[in-house]
Amino acid sequence: MPDARETQFTDQHLDAFIRHLTDERGASPYTIRNYSQTLGEFVAWHERDRQAPPAWEKLQRDDFRYYLRHLGRNQLSRAAIQLRFSALRSFYKFLIRRGVVAASPIKGIALPKQEKRLPMFLTVGQMEDLLRAPQKVAQEKVEGSAGRPTEATVPARDEAIIESIYSCGLRISELCGLCVEDIDWSEQTVRVRGKGQKERLVPIGEPALNAIQQYWNVLPKKPTSGEPVFLASEKEMKPVLARTLQLRLKKYLAAAGLDPHLTPHKLRHSYATHLLDAGADLRSVQELLGHAHLITTQAYTHISTERLKKAYDKAHPRA
Repeated sequence: MPDARETQFTDQHLDAFIRHLTDERGASPYTIRNYSQTLGEFVAWHERDRQAPPAWEKLQRDDFRYYLRHLGRNQLSRAAIQLRFSALRSFYKFLIRRGVVAASPIKGIALPKQEKRLPMFLTVGQMEDLLRAPQKVAQEKVEGSAGRPTEATVPARDEAIIESIYSCGLRISELCGLCVEDIDWSEQTVRVRGKGQKERLVPIGEPALNAIQQYWNVLPKKPTSGEPVFLASEKEMKPVLARTLQLRLKKYLAAAGLDPHLTPHKLRHSYATHLLDAGADLRSVQELLGHAHLITTQAYTHISTERLKKAYDKAHPRA
């Protein structure tokens, strides 16, 4: 596949669409990046295959069927193909609203069905091991293990981050965007800005609040209103980066004896699964997670059902 970064968005319609995602839709940086890259890939393919940039209003369904076959020959996963056509579908909806085209040539194209994969999650015991990992890694540093030195405040910050993700079911982008005024200490709630800048209030547990307070106590300067809850560095009031969290989580997972390939999103999966296992109703979990559609949340019920079935098969004398 060509690198989408080689394709510059000189197309006026694509430029307008990306501005629309940014300014009007309030899309997350990850959505904007993914759509820019995947649409850029299509432009690069069209220029290479057809020797010209795409004229969007003239493209037909067969053009996209041919592109679909091209993706299949490159052995892209079903999820990757779905992502590319999702971006194209959204782009054509935008073109229809702007009066550039009358109908979408994407409509009616049969895509390979995505595999039904259940969300992975950690058990309660594994989560407790992970929560202890930042201090464990810090202690190993003190005892002389090799590696680049880290700021003394990092273990407290990372422990508070893991506590907060698990306590509130936050996406990593939501956590990085938290500001001091978003926390209501007396009500024990957090105001979260989710996808499309939609806001929701979620409860936050006392262990997470205590961890945040302990983190702030070791900072040279406690953050104030308008500043991030979690800082990239103790020396500047900038929010911690998602990439930093991903890399540090790998280290903590390894220290806890867990799979280092698990992503921060799996902590969100663990949050949802543990709530449902403890008897929370599906609608409440949907609101807590900020899911627009109940069907997205229903994936977690399959996990609980599977665990019940295993427990039944193991314990029931007539199973």
